[in-house]
Amino acid sequence: MTRSLTTEGSKYGFYSPAMRSTLSNQGDSESLNKYGGLRRVREDVPWRLWIVAGIGFWERAAFWGLTAPWQNYMEHPLHRDAGQPAGALGLGQAMATRVYCAFYIFYYAAPILVAIVADSYLGRYVTLVASVVLYCLGCAILTVSSVTSVIERGWGVPGLAIAMFLIGLGGGGFRAIAVPFIADQQTETEPRVMTLKTGEVVVTDYQITLQYIYNLYYWVGNVGSLSWFATVYIETHVNFTAAYGLTLGFMVIALVMLVGGRQYYTRVPREQNALPEAFKIVVCACRSGFKMGRADPSYQLEHRHRTVPWSTQLVDELTRGLQACRILLAFIMFYICFDQMQNNLISQAGQMQTNGTPNDLLPAMNQVGCIVLGPLIQEVLYPFLHRRRIYPTAVSRIAIGFAFVTLSMLYATLVQLFIYRSPPCYDQPGSCGRNEINVWIQAPLYLLISAGEIFAYVTALEYAYDHSPKAMKVVVQAIGLLVGSVGSACAMALTPVARNPYLVTFYASLTGSMAVTTVIFWALFRRHDSSPVCVEGTAGPPAAVLGVTQPSNTRPAANQVSDEAPSLSPIDAGGPIELHSGSDCSSQTIRRQSQTPSWRPAIPRKSSKRQGREADDQINFVSRAAPSTSILGLHGQCTPVPSYHFSLPPAGGRAASRGGERRPSPSCLHRYYASTIQPSV
Repeated sequence: MTRSLTTEGSKYGFYSPAMRSTLSNQGDSESLNKYGGLRRVREDVPWRLWIVAGIGFWERAAFWGLTAPWQNYMEHPLHRDAGQPAGALGLGQAMATRVYCAFYIFYYAAPILVAIVADSYLGRYVTLVASVVLYCLGCAILTVSSVTSVIERGWGVPGLAIAMFLIGLGGGGFRAIAVPFIADQQTETEPRVMTLKTGEVVVTDYQITLQYIYNLYYWVGNVGSLSWFATVYIETHVNFTAAYGLTLGFMVIALVMLVGGRQYYTRVPREQNALPEAFKIVVCACRSGFKMGRADPSYQLEHRHRTVPWSTQLVDELTRGLQACRILLAFIMFYICFDQMQNNLISQAGQMQTNGTPNDLLPAMNQVGCIVLGPLIQEVLYPFLHRRRIYPTAVSRIAIGFAFVTLSMLYATLVQLFIYRSPPCYDQPGSCGRNEINVWIQAPLYLLISAGEIFAYVTALEYAYDHSPKAMKVVVQAIGLLVGSVGSACAMALTPVARNPYLVTFYASLTGSMAVTTVIFWALFRRHDSSPVCVEGTAGPPAAVLGVTQPSNTRPAANQVSDEAPSLSPIDAGGPIELHSGSDCSSQTIRRQSQTPSWRPAIPRKSSKRQGREADDQINFVSRAAPSTSILGLHGQCTPVPSYHFSLPPAGGRAASRGGERRPSPSCLHRYYASTIQPSV
């Protein structure tokens, strides 16, 4: 949906969707001036969004409640000695860690299949319900197979395998679909100027609202994950069956809420299946020098003399989706470090004096950290920065999160070093008992991981949703989870070296690898936020539909782009705006109603011959684009600009669009001109 700026008075000027995209992704003083100095705030969220967040609460309660006891459930035998952790299957630490990592590999990889079904066939809501049903079946099988008599008959391991399959398929599908589904509930995406109770005039910003939604979703999920404490306690003092039965009850509640509220949810209709065409585009781009611009229909028509069955719009949307996936690839090392919290760090806690505290209880400090730090960051830190007109970009927040994860692995290295230096077993803890060091020294490690999650992981959810095409939002989220699958596979490959007396070297290697990842990520993507983000539904020709051939009246792209810098001519209020892109691209026009702007546009010094004209009746554009830049910015290929119509907003009113026609697309305007419009407020 195109987001237009609604103003209380026209003194704040008109901002196209392309300009808003720049403003949403840049926090510098130039963006501030273009917003007329107004502070950006979030929009109010509807009540149905809270209902979806509540469903996420019960799902997270079930997931963490059943996975928290898994390490002990698999590692230790059923009949334990006094003082030993609870157990059931007796597979040993190495095998239990491998099984745990294998589950996470499947859990993160399965959503790819679910995403295809959700985006192309059943829709998000129906697929979400099916995922929750599978989830419930998995919890039920796990509960039954954990009964002592069933384990003694040899059904413990097969039951666990079946349960892991169903929970991985249903839980992974839920995780991929719930992320875009909760954002779909926020239907108000248009920025608007509003006056707070304090008298301050602010402007709502969808990016900040989206950031708030995902921080809220993640915070609610972490509150639900406190079930970790309950199931670990029940595991130790009752049995595993009661612990897993509790998680089954959580999922039944989630299913009832999801089905019972179906009439209230915003259900985005499924799009036409774009995946086959997307695959063909990627193959075409690979055969053309790995350049997406060469898969464009106009390029193929002129240089390959063939007509392709996809549209320019689909090429542009797929390019944006792939650009989002580039950032998600950096999370492989993040997941390797994060997975240590579920296995090796639990074993590390078992090497220390617990004084009655279950060794698998300490990772719950991660959830406590998220619950405490989440509101502090969202409600204290971010507003503090926003009041000073500082808006951290997505890449900056992810880099900060990576830095916190690096510090957490450094702390784990130091803790392991202290364990090896403590009696009585030194670098062979467990061979003669537990070393004399208190287990709670491990707690700060989980708080550092919590900070890393809030800054990095939550931002990745937001970034993937905002940068993915409308028809592939679940697919892009699933790709992000697939990256987690790769990380879990790498973590499983490292299990042979995660043993005494080499654990100090093991954690030190993770620290160094995460530090290098952070530096490389910042070096590669620190300017990525300056790239335009196309507003949904505006990329490509207005008449183009996913999977439909490019209209024949669109001119093909030229072979080369002129070195002449593009420019926009100053015009009268009632005249057409002409886009000139050099000698190789045809000029297109944007017509607007005759209306006097309420702000006086800045007139460049080079336009001295025109200074005699009425400033209120003209808008001057100064292009600072690089000479070799193309309109779409797709590998130097100049793509024709479609014709759009828009009008300036009347005083005190909403920006109107004549005849339902579209406003300028970011694809054709933003990458040249949005960052160069200079209104004087």
